[in-house]
Amino acid sequence: MNKMYLIFLLFFAASYSMSLSSADSVTIYEDFVQCFKNVTTITDNDLSDVVLPRTSVSFTPTLRAYIRNARFNTSSTPKPSIIIVPRVDSHVQAAVICTKTLNLQLKIRSGGHDYDGLSYVSAVTFLVLDLSNFRNITVDLNDGGGSAWVQTGATLGELYYRIWEKSEVHAFPAGVCPTVGVGGHVSGGGYGHMIRKFGLTIDHVVDATIVDANGQIHDRKSMGEDLFWAIRGGGGGSFGVVLAFKVKLVTVPKTVTVFRVDKSVDENALDMVYKWQFVAPRTDPGLFMRVLLSSPTQNKTSTVNTKLRALYLGKADDVVSKMNEEFPELGLKKEDCKEMTWIQSLLWWMNHVDVDKVKPEILLEREPDSAKFLKRKSDYVEKEMTKPELNRLFQKLATLDRTGLVLNPYGGSLNVTAVNATAFPHRHKLYKIQHSVTWPDAGPEAERLYIGNLRTTYNIMTPFVSKNPRSSYLNYRDIDIGVNDHGADSYRKGEIYGRKYFGENFDRLVRVKTAVDPDNFFRNEQSIPTLPLNRR
Repeated sequence: MNKMYLIFLLFFAASYSMSLSSADSVTIYEDFVQCFKNVTTITDNDLSDVVLPRTSVSFTPTLRAYIRNARFNTSSTPKPSIIIVPRVDSHVQAAVICTKTLNLQLKIRSGGHDYDGLSYVSAVTFLVLDLSNFRNITVDLNDGGGSAWVQTGATLGELYYRIWEKSEVHAFPAGVCPTVGVGGHVSGGGYGHMIRKFGLTIDHVVDATIVDANGQIHDRKSMGEDLFWAIRGGGGGSFGVVLAFKVKLVTVPKTVTVFRVDKSVDENALDMVYKWQFVAPRTDPGLFMRVLLSSPTQNKTSTVNTKLRALYLGKADDVVSKMNEEFPELGLKKEDCKEMTWIQSLLWWMNHVDVDKVKPEILLEREPDSAKFLKRKSDYVEKEMTKPELNRLFQKLATLDRTGLVLNPYGGSLNVTAVNATAFPHRHKLYKIQHSVTWPDAGPEAERLYIGNLRTTYNIMTPFVSKNPRSSYLNYRDIDIGVNDHGADSYRKGEIYGRKYFGENFDRLVRVKTAVDPDNFFRNEQSIPTLPLNRR
């Protein structure tokens, strides 16, 4: 940072003495623009595309484009005073510097899939840094088996497509929802249908670039190993603005196999789920079997449907033979299986049944402004549930409209890595549960009903999941487990949700946070707090 720039910052900070509690968005915009133009070399023409006040015709479409939860897309939802849509790194640096100078809160959004909207909603005056234009991806198959630099505003679908353009046998282990942004997915841990073979997404991150609280850009070497550790599983938004990750690719067979098996309660679904607990986390690491429990109404009778979806990194004959031996309750037959390429398996997981009729270009579709009403929660199971326990869950679930549980097996290669190797601490669990409810109707009555249903299943599961603390997955954001206003007792409030997300790794995350952002500029309602002053 040059001397003239330091002088400007000191002058601007000293001159900005107005009370933000009474400042309107126009004044905030004028002061922000003054700072932004002094920090960068941006022209007035470009400025109108990068810094959007509420009066801009682009403000509402830009805000709505990446709101992925319709609960936070209403007229009463708090709106940012400004949206910054950076085109180059220096715009991100200026956004950090100027927001910090004005003593405002900066929300960082890549794909907008934060389940509780913390990347674009706040109860205090705030700005949104929208990284949707940071989507460059560079794939290099000659770099040690294959690597890619991917900017954090890119989507997972765009990353998969760019890899596929270069090779059908290279892949990347991350989520199966193609519109999810790379920034949040990776920094929160990340996983997909190859988790048991290749581990978490963060296990394949080898470098990153980040803008710190002083507006400086660092790579892995200059940020240091502590910060690099923290942004792999601890969430990037607590420590800085991650601009890009460098990831190592993996190789997959030319032919993989997918299959689905659906069973109702009358078709021994209970027996299948019970046995699944013993097989799915312990079978061949190349096999991932996800179970979805849902409560549809059929013929005016409430019931529970069980849907098993699977990817096997190999041929159909092999997985059928394996399942007949290990999991006869599944009843898997060759005709249940489909062989295809890895990129086609992603299309299949997107519910495109006939993948030969769908082109991989569909992975590039971002589907802006397509939010649904939803709420999610998460749990971790460490010991198999008994059949009577599962039966009680089935019976209650059948009475709860639109409510479901998604069971994701762990085990395999995930267990090889120590729980403190990255900030993600839940590697040695048996399986993870995503509690899920999605509904079509707007309004507080529908919200109370369906979120109430979800909380009912969450309460039912209390005896059967992890305890002290009851663990949660950061990327399944859940403000029910605690929020932080970052006041005098910020550390105590942060520890409540922090232990649930990060376990014993919370302590190291706090130390890193205190070292790199002692003023707690990068904060949200569930960010990592700093240490209290009397403990530094």
